Amino acid sequence: MDAASHHLTRVISHGMNAETVISDWPALTSAEVARVLQRYPQAGKPQRLEWHSPRPFSAACVMHTDAGEIFIKRHHVRVRDVAALAEEHRFVAHLHANGLPVSTALQTEDGASALTDEHWTYEVFWLAPGVDLYRDAMSWTPFSSRTHAYSAGAMLARLHQASQGYDAPARAARPLISSFTIFSQEDPVRPLQAYIEQRPAIADYLHDRPWRGEVAQHLLPFHARLKPYLDEMAPLWTHNDWHASNLLWSDNSALAQAHTVLDFGLSDRTCALHDVATAIERNIVEWLAIPHRPDQLVHLDLLDALLDGYASLLPLTARQTRALAALLPLVHAEFALAELDYFHGVTQSQQNAALAYDTYLLGHAAWFNTPEGQRLLDHLERRANALEA
Repeated sequence: MDAASHHLTRVISHGMNAETVISDWPALTSAEVARVLQRYPQAGKPQRLEWHSPRPFSAACVMHTDAGEIFIKRHHVRVRDVAALAEEHRFVAHLHANGLPVSTALQTEDGASALTDEHWTYEVFWLAPGVDLYRDAMSWTPFSSRTHAYSAGAMLARLHQASQGYDAPARAARPLISSFTIFSQEDPVRPLQAYIEQRPAIADYLHDRPWRGEVAQHLLPFHARLKPYLDEMAPLWTHNDWHASNLLWSDNSALAQAHTVLDFGLSDRTCALHDVATAIERNIVEWLAIPHRPDQLVHLDLLDALLDGYASLLPLTARQTRALAALLPLVHAEFALAELDYFHGVTQSQQNAALAYDTYLLGHAAWFNTPEGQRLLDHLERRANALEA
């Protein structure tokens, strides 16, 4: 396939709902990958393109070269530039130096960890060791066994241990980063206003929406419950997208252990409880099934396994467990706004922008007032009570 035709080639990718869609971004081609790898001396000569990723926010593939298997990821420069990827790569290098099994970025002949070519930005890795058990799993797909959940929880605790001492400032206002700058404050209204003003696409989308009233109705009551626990939110650089599909596994069985941690694209300075709450939000609730069956969406056995795995290395106190429950209905909020920024400002999909705002930002918070949402929060309260007993 010639380089010019890559503008027309699309792959099937994960949509915002449970369906697959045609990707927003053109698929990587062999010619394009070969051109990029010329800048990476270690990568070897390309031989065949093996696989295209179905993830929606970028394009990625695996290329077999005479030096080994290479993973290449391409972003639109408005989503990630070289400086933004360098932020992620520095954090990963810190984790690697502290013993976490992660894949560090290869360097160009100039010593950079990413490169720009026209309106694309590329990053290149050796294919990390482990089985990609959840390769085809959508976001919000639960773990397939309690053993997986426990191992993922323990690996998350290892990440938080390895992250200690990494003191880089929080990331700049960029699309698709899961920050914690609004509801971490005593009064979230001003930081919310600032967040919107820093992102003109969000301001444009919300211009004709009664968003202040909607936030006051759906989100601020949960913030009132979180406020007494804000002192538990000690700043820490975190992963922020802890889903089973961002882990590689020891084998393909129900007893597999988490082996390698992937995809630090949403990482930022948040706090450990924010990362744990995100892990619950991503792996324990079947959000995409809500239209089809409003009950039995919450996997409490997997929740217990995840938290038990985490506690095997970093035990949570009763108060931290209550703080986790208070944070959970809000943990999605800034990433929902980041998705709104991306869908309205970059891909200009009105349908997906509405999903990000109405279904995700407001709807996921409102769900915690339903019987199923309350069942999840009540379970965390019972865990907290048991820790005090």
